[in-house]
Amino acid sequence: MLKRFEANKARLRRHQRIRRHLTGTSVRPRLNVFRSGHHIYAQIIDDSNGRTLVAASTLDESLRNFTPEEKNLSTATEQSEEAPKSAKKSQVEQLAGIVNNRKVALAFAVGKLVAQRAKEHGVTQVVFDRGGYAYHGRVAALAEGAREEGLSF
Repeated sequence: MLKRFEANKARLRRHQRIRRHLTGTSVRPRLNVFRSGHHIYAQIIDDSNGRTLVAASTLDESLRNFTPEEKNLSTATEQSEEAPKSAKKSQVEQLAGIVNNRKVALAFAVGKLVAQRAKEHGVTQVVFDRGGYAYHGRVAALAEGAREEGLSF
């Protein structure tokens, strides 16, 4: 009998391995990311009390009729065109190539939304939990959106 590779089981193993080292406290809660095929969800969780402080997703009413803005990362695209090839790019500049992707733009907006809501609750620092996903694409865009809005991790 052949063994099948099951991507979600592998992701859950990676997530458990990461979670052994990450814990959200009331001072510095955990920013958790879940990514499905169509949507992305972000929660800020206080693990010491077992409570979700803030949540945002692509299903929020404020993002229902979302249209990607051209200005989200347009400054990064301008800078990346001017910079020489050997120069190290920042995270925002690396995302500039996929900014026109609707899912990536939505993830960036979710990151900004969760950061705004966190600031309303008095949270400025978090521990980033990527949920077993690679820090790439939508997950990285969500993180950069949260950083742009003033959340530090």
